[in-house]
Amino acid sequence: MTYRIKLTSALMLGASCFATAAWASELTVVPEAPVFQGQGKVNYVDRGDVYEYKALSAYHEPEYITKNFVDKGRLPPVQERLPKEPLVFKTANMPDGIGVYGDVLRHVIGGRPEGWNYQAGQIQGWGGSDIAMYECLTRTAPLFQIKAEDMEPLPNLARSWEWSEDGHKLTMHLIEGAKWSDGVPFTSEDVMFFWEDNILDPNVSPTNGASPGTFGEGTTLKAIDDYTIEWTFKEAFPKQYLYNMAYGTFCPGPAHMLKPQHPKYSKNTYEQYKNAFPPDFLNWPVMGAWSPVLYRPDDIIVMRRNPYYWKVDEQGNQLPYLDEIHFKLSTWADRDVQAVAGSGDISNLEQPENFVESLKRAAQPTAPARLEFGPRLIGYNLYMNFSANGWGDPDARGQAVRELNRNEHFRKAVTMGLDRQKLGEALVKGPFTAIYPGGISSGSSFYDRESTFYYPFDLDGAKKELEAAGLKDTDGNGVVNYTDGPMKGKDVEITLLVSADYSTDKNLAEGVIGQMEKLGLRVILNALDGKQRDNANYGGKFDWTVNRHGPELTAVVQNTEQLAAVGPKTSWFHRAPESGELDLMPFEQQLVDVINKFIATQDVAERASLMKEYNKIATTNVNSVGLTEYPGALIINKRFANVPPGTPIFMFNWAEDSVLRERLYVPADKQGDYELAKDTLPGKPGEKGPVE
Repeated sequence: MTYRIKLTSALMLGASCFATAAWASELTVVPEAPVFQGQGKVNYVDRGDVYEYKALSAYHEPEYITKNFVDKGRLPPVQERLPKEPLVFKTANMPDGIGVYGDVLRHVIGGRPEGWNYQAGQIQGWGGSDIAMYECLTRTAPLFQIKAEDMEPLPNLARSWEWSEDGHKLTMHLIEGAKWSDGVPFTSEDVMFFWEDNILDPNVSPTNGASPGTFGEGTTLKAIDDYTIEWTFKEAFPKQYLYNMAYGTFCPGPAHMLKPQHPKYSKNTYEQYKNAFPPDFLNWPVMGAWSPVLYRPDDIIVMRRNPYYWKVDEQGNQLPYLDEIHFKLSTWADRDVQAVAGSGDISNLEQPENFVESLKRAAQPTAPARLEFGPRLIGYNLYMNFSANGWGDPDARGQAVRELNRNEHFRKAVTMGLDRQKLGEALVKGPFTAIYPGGISSGSSFYDRESTFYYPFDLDGAKKELEAAGLKDTDGNGVVNYTDGPMKGKDVEITLLVSADYSTDKNLAEGVIGQMEKLGLRVILNALDGKQRDNANYGGKFDWTVNRHGPELTAVVQNTEQLAAVGPKTSWFHRAPESGELDLMPFEQQLVDVINKFIATQDVAERASLMKEYNKIATTNVNSVGLTEYPGALIINKRFANVPPGTPIFMFNWAEDSVLRERLYVPADKQGDYELAKDTLPGKPGEKGPVE
């Protein structure tokens, strides 16, 4: 159904787009999404129901560690390897209760590790490999199961915190006595090195783009003692930054390994610092549950349990339960295939092209894996580069496109020229995809359909809007031309940046190109993979880009500042050049004002109201051009226990973290013979292979 409404001036929050000539197509509330019965249900709990920090009377570990390492004097007893008050997972929140040791979790990933220096910008391969190794100050992935009224990041390396009376200072207490996997204590030195010599150093680019602005302009951080740090913010009570202290923006690396390689403390160049620890540098010190012990290029990464891991269950069993974790180096498409076939154990089924066959296989009694679909949290937007004052150094053609992007008639023409129903059906038939106009994801708790608008598909009306934008096919070749300015008489040519790593991204981009051709716009695909695509995106080297939802559009309370250009580098598609000046359009300033109010308030009702206002402004002004949205499914082998029901493949973080892999286990009667480094542990950093 399509609900058509008549908007009054009181609702016209993005004034500029309503002052135009007569509409070619009426603005409407987005249609209701089709019902999909296969979605799982989440059991909602309070934050304190998941885990706590406390000392237990006794601790336990796998028998082979005690026998082969502790009894032989190669490792201290388990109680000496743990902090005085470890993080304790509560049994009541474990779907299947206390687990048993043994077995392997087999991942298949399409990325390739560049090395282990995450905080200097090296990629570990994605697909959960970095999450297996790194821990952060706070944790957000399990928040999908936390009640809305108790919503705040969970503690992690920072076990607790308190605000000053005026809200400008945040004191964090780090877990005391925890150690890296090589036995070196974790202290505030690790945190401060990450902050001072990586985030604040303009020559270092941490993976996922952590920058000073990520934690608020003008924010400072200092160490009070080995286990206490103090943040100072310009704003009062900016609790949104607690989300930015989780994966992957504030996950400190081992300062005892990295600091000697940093140019500030050595004769190395920054490139040498970044690449000092390549993938074949094994036994890398981690605070996470597993450390890399074997690596074969284009084949596999094998990680073994961290003997100093600082988390336990309520019976004192040191986690993780799983002794080993594999990352087979293949392709992202192969990840789904192997998980469904049983040669892989876990995957985020996010490519809708694979939905039907995966469901057919999972329905068979002999299927090794089960599928659990979540809400429609996967969505794609076409983002237009709104910066017209220099970000990315555009040439004359690129500058002309940016001026078009800022023209309300042009944006309306593009969104009206897209048949979203066909875009979705081209990916998968059935009740999976839904029309998505842009703005907040329909799977978010902040979503309100009555505040979400779009212009339905109307090709004739879209062509009229192109004319209103000053574009006309003057040479008869089917492509509209500029009719004035420095590009007068030239065809309108637009480059579309897209990830080459995922078939869905490319399929959607090709669908956009085909539909824009009918409108009279020549769109040229620029498909890049991995780092090349990220560099082009972060550097503003694009006209348009097709991106998948980030947490800002699903969780909303996480990375909230990315919902608008509240700072020079917060928006993905409108950043400031080196001058630091943003050339905001009027409706963008409205979005900034709304987001700043949202960040400043902790009132639940006010936040909900502000997000309704945000969505009205964003969708009526075509802040982004929504393409389609659909649910994802967690594929996991049936032998694994303690999988939380309704786990989304991505909300606050990826499912690899949301399932809390450190407490996953395989019952003894279902365990297989998959270990490649059985009865071993990580050795000294740089040693080849594990210790037997």
